Amino acid sequence: MKKKLNIAILTVSDTRNPKTDKSGEILKSKILNSHHNLLEKKICKDNKIEIKNILNAWLKKKNINVIIATGGTGLTKRDITPEVFKSFFEKDIPGFGEVFRMLSYKKIKTSTIQSRACAGISNGKYLFSLPGSPSACKDAWDEIIKYQLDSAFKPCNLIEILPKLK
Repeated sequence: MKKKLNIAILTVSDTRNPKTDKSGEILKSKILNSHHNLLEKKICKDNKIEIKNILNAWLKKKNINVIIATGGTGLTKRDITPEVFKSFFEKDIPGFGEVFRMLSYKKIKTSTIQSRACAGISNGKYLFSLPGSPSACKDAWDEIIKYQLDSAFKPCNLIEILPKLK
């Protein structure tokens, strides 16, 4: 039997709201169509303190296993999500960003260098920071995350080591 995980989604954007948050809604749909639970979904501005406060609160919740953020991974001055996430990482998962950019290269060629998608571990939870593009969120979930959050995926997955993270 597949292990169900509890997932929280954070959309980081100065322009998105509940009606225009396409990427957050795509992730929500993907999670709900999977065997996992969506525990929380929030939208916040590209603001370091606001992002940190949400992450701090979610990292303290024992029932959250995974945090996925969308937005704020580009190169502009306002794009700060990777820096905030990395400040929480106890360990990073560099392969996630590498594989994401490899997949992205097939669609957008060298423009993929502008993505700073990243992942890591904090307080026994997995954290993923994805670009704000709906296509990027689909690709990250469909090509990487859904497999690594599937306890039946072989040869190995992130679920089987989850109990060993703390």
